[in-house]
Amino acid sequence: MRSTIFLIASALTLSACHKAPPPQAAPQAAVVIRAGSAAGVNTLAYAGEVRSRYEADLAFRVAGKLLERRVNLGDTVRKGQVLARLDPADLGLSAKSAEAQLAAAEADLALAKADYERAQNLFAQKFLSVSAVDARRSQFEAAQARRQQALAAREVAQNQLGYAQLVAERDGVITAAPIEVGQVLAAGQLVLRIADPAQREVLVWIPESRVAGLKPGQVAQVQAWSAPDKLYSGVLRELAASADASTRTYAARISVTAPDEHLGLGSTAAAGFVLPIPAGANIELPLAAVIRGDGGKGRVWIVDEQDQVQPREVEVAAWGDEKVRLTGGVKPGERVVTVGAHALSAGLKVRPVEQGAPVVLDVKR
Repeated sequence: MRSTIFLIASALTLSACHKAPPPQAAPQAAVVIRAGSAAGVNTLAYAGEVRSRYEADLAFRVAGKLLERRVNLGDTVRKGQVLARLDPADLGLSAKSAEAQLAAAEADLALAKADYERAQNLFAQKFLSVSAVDARRSQFEAAQARRQQALAAREVAQNQLGYAQLVAERDGVITAAPIEVGQVLAAGQLVLRIADPAQREVLVWIPESRVAGLKPGQVAQVQAWSAPDKLYSGVLRELAASADASTRTYAARISVTAPDEHLGLGSTAAAGFVLPIPAGANIELPLAAVIRGDGGKGRVWIVDEQDQVQPREVEVAAWGDEKVRLTGGVKPGERVVTVGAHALSAGLKVRPVEQGAPVVLDVKR
């Protein structure tokens, strides 16, 4: 009995020792791209809005209730045309009050002048002292000052009465009208926006990393989204000196040489700049393939001949929106990982898949 148990235990031990090892896991797939030479130019393209070079926000210089708005969005207006009116009732009363104050000041001036002249005659006849004459003169001069004050107040009141009408200061097109009849407006509140359609430009926002290569006067190309097969020539007219506080981007205005109906005010357009590639930038890689480092450096993962990934430091010439241009560190034709670079480790064996090739997944049932 004991010998039988021993033989069974020995058989189980031998079978456990000769158990087949578990199958090795297949190497993980890694999307790679062959490093290629950079082209001779560097194209930067940004989406923007078609704007007028000359735009003006129109507002009343006095507060009041909007009585009439004579134009709508898209209307063409001429210089001197009345665009809107405020209720002039209160302003008219202020003008009448100023007229009455001026009449009273003129009456006081006439009386003070007569008193001063009589005092001078009495002083000549030795009936008044010098101090009495000085008092009459002071009253006369004060009356003159009050008349000047009342005269200025009347001019202000008359001007304010004229400010109840909003007049176009240039020819143009109405591009904004955020108010309606009956609203009570504050002085300076936006009523209408007028733009000159003759001179159009594209407003784009440039990231901080791309501003260094741009300067006013640089040639640009503009493409209207409503006519993608047509290109317009343009010039970078203005580049903001400081970044926007919220987006940290710089406003750039590109003047369009010969705009047409496809570049309507407020429409969307793309503006592009053609820049020379920095000297020595001979390799171009996708942005996702390069891990950003400090001081203009980066890191990539190279797949060697044994299909193992190895990290490598590279020198970056320019960070683009979609591409990165290198001055060294990678040779043309080397395989660089483009997807999942942050999840790799040195020496890891991978199954390289060329970018753009179909990926075959092994599904076990």
